[in-house]
Amino acid sequence: MKKILFISYDGMTDPLGQSQVIPYLSGLTKFGYSFTILSCDKPEKFAANKQYVEKLLEEFPIKWVSIPYHKNPPVLSAMYDYRMLKKKAKELHAQDPFDMVHTRPGIPTLVALWMKKKYGVKFLNDVRGFWADERVDGGMWNLANPLFKMVYRFFKKHENECLEKSDHVTCLTYAAQKEMLTWKHIKNQPLRIQVIPCSADLDLFDPLNIDATLKEQFRKELNIEAGDMIFSYLGSIGGWYLTDEMMRLCKQLSVKFPAAKFLFISPHRHDEIAAAGARQGLDAKRIITRQASRHEVPILLSFSNYSLFFIKPCYSKISSSPTKHGEIMAMGIPVITNSGVGDVADIVNKYDAGFVLNDFSEAAFTNVVNEIAGGKNFDKETIRTAAKEFYSLENAIDRYKTVYENIFNGNNSSVN
Repeated sequence: MKKILFISYDGMTDPLGQSQVIPYLSGLTKFGYSFTILSCDKPEKFAANKQYVEKLLEEFPIKWVSIPYHKNPPVLSAMYDYRMLKKKAKELHAQDPFDMVHTRPGIPTLVALWMKKKYGVKFLNDVRGFWADERVDGGMWNLANPLFKMVYRFFKKHENECLEKSDHVTCLTYAAQKEMLTWKHIKNQPLRIQVIPCSADLDLFDPLNIDATLKEQFRKELNIEAGDMIFSYLGSIGGWYLTDEMMRLCKQLSVKFPAAKFLFISPHRHDEIAAAGARQGLDAKRIITRQASRHEVPILLSFSNYSLFFIKPCYSKISSSPTKHGEIMAMGIPVITNSGVGDVADIVNKYDAGFVLNDFSEAAFTNVVNEIAGGKNFDKETIRTAAKEFYSLENAIDRYKTVYENIFNGNNSSVN
């Protein structure tokens, strides 16, 4: 049995770890792989969700080792976390050597590249985004600050080395794959790249599996009435999620549709959501905010007539595959979104799964509002079938399985 060390700077007690790490690794154990997950978890999330994560893993040959995540001070805290990850990885490898290290981008790849150089283990470079550029585009690293400019240059150089020295590369979008294959400064082109979009749990996100009793309970708690028209938003806000632009559209929708309400299924910053609505003159009574555990999300989404998300269309986002998109499509819900983000526009247009805006002008918003008012219909089953085709967990696991086999068998091919 091949032993894999999976390193993630995202905690397993965060929703991302539970939707985009554990399901993949659990599925891969069927093919003779065992895993040790090494993650950095926020202390408050770890305390609240430790037992839940342990229960998710108990049936599988997956060991989970968590160290605390530190946020402040900037840069220094990340350096400290890197040292702790490296120290723990070294300890774990000494106890029971790994055959491969599989990492997400950023801090974990520093450890992975070190392990490949020192121990000769295989290295799967799972490029879930153009990490350094995301920090800049998301406003986390201001390049006017000499410290952040130095850190950015360091990680860009490091990312290039990881592409050259890893045994295989995966990415989330065909747009990112196309971009990376044009990078002439990378020595070993063409890179071995497998596209594996973020997947959705099609059993969890299934309209037929909704708990009717719990849905009715939520309906009463959230004051959703039978004739309401629900526009939902799923996920965190801030950074490259364009809350003000979404609220501008919500304002137009509220004028056109008196029964419209806006449901934000978001883990935090509910006061910022309310403030963004107030800036646009949106009636606070029509904004609903709700924090939800993972099993509650599909129930809340099921109220939606449409689901909305706008993401900053910047360079780094061509590598982005929003998890929310697959989950929304799996529920058969049409989206209202924007172009310039990974493969999203291509998917929505190909499967007639909603509206894609090319800009955030009032005219673009008016066009969408008018199409909705004109009775534009979307077929829920067609949208869900498209989710099965593009975002299914089984397809993602199969693609990772192929990559693992290529790495261990020395096969230089890529499958798309």
